[in-house]
Amino acid sequence: MVELDLPEGAIVADALDRIRELTDGVPVVMAVNQEYADPGAPLHSGDEVALIPPISGGAVGASHARLTTGPLALDPLIERVSDPRAGAIVTFLGVTREVAELEYEAYTEMAERQMTEIVDRAIERHGLCAAAVEHRVGTVPLSEASVAIAVSAPHRAEAFAGAREIIDEIKAKVPIWKKEEGEWVRGVTPQA
Repeated sequence: MVELDLPEGAIVADALDRIRELTDGVPVVMAVNQEYADPGAPLHSGDEVALIPPISGGAVGASHARLTTGPLALDPLIERVSDPRAGAIVTFLGVTREVAELEYEAYTEMAERQMTEIVDRAIERHGLCAAAVEHRVGTVPLSEASVAIAVSAPHRAEAFAGAREIIDEIKAKVPIWKKEEGEWVRGVTPQA
């Protein structure tokens, strides 16, 4: 934790400039009050700010999104998305491959909120009946799932499209980091 003393009227770019030594060449963005912020966004006394390095990738109405430390299972997610209007249920498991284990860390509060928003947008955009996602944090051994997604829709095309959008958005935007063989996996810098 770092406390910054910034002048009245400071913006995100000022804070990033002040802590440049801490980031040591890592392309970071700042989240302010658990929202990605543009460099020109104003800062106020008491704002919660977080540095978000490149990320690698994890219930409202008919959606569910959470982080967990335990093993993932599809059956509970399938039950969550079952719906009499659904003619298709699509599932996805992302599993550890080629290494003994992966280690995941997350900015939990922001990650769960963002996953919920991603799921809700996919439900609306693709006309899904329901969608659910769970992402593990901590150690995930070889062949075990790190992310599980289930999506239901009236037709298969929408179900596949919704599931694909959810995993792609999680990997691009949610503050979850992956360590493989002791090294952080290079990711993408999220956009504010």
